[in-house]
Amino acid sequence: MSRRRGRFIVFQSLFELDFQNFKLKKLDPVAIANKNIEEFKEEAQTDFVKNLFFGIIEKKEIIDSMIEKSAPEWPINQINMVDRNVLRLGIYELVFSDPEAVPPKVAINEAIEIAKSFGSDSSGRFINGVLGTVFRELNKL
Repeated sequence: MSRRRGRFIVFQSLFELDFQNFKLKKLDPVAIANKNIEEFKEEAQTDFVKNLFFGIIEKKEIIDSMIEKSAPEWPINQINMVDRNVLRLGIYELVFSDPEAVPPKVAINEAIEIAKSFGSDSSGRFINGVLGTVFRELNKL
């Protein structure tokens, strides 16, 4: 399995968790990740998928605050679920991943590709804009 495919599984797992929380159903993130890995028969990258998924969950509050700072006209709960979870994935890889393993351009491009696959016509541009802002802010530090 490619890392791109792994990111799709992580995105799907994040979306499912977000959707279930929206419906006030508390699901176990471990069960969601395991179900999606099994469903897509992607054992080869299980560690990559789990590390990315649980890393995002662990840093969710920090990531969400970065989204709010980078897209101030869009409160986090008003960003559609696809874009919100693609941003969480992209920001995690951009900020918390090893830049040698996931260069910033790769993190941004992968997030844009997921947004184009699952989001609206404007999702790719929105994701690109927010992640570009986060990247510029990181470079100021």
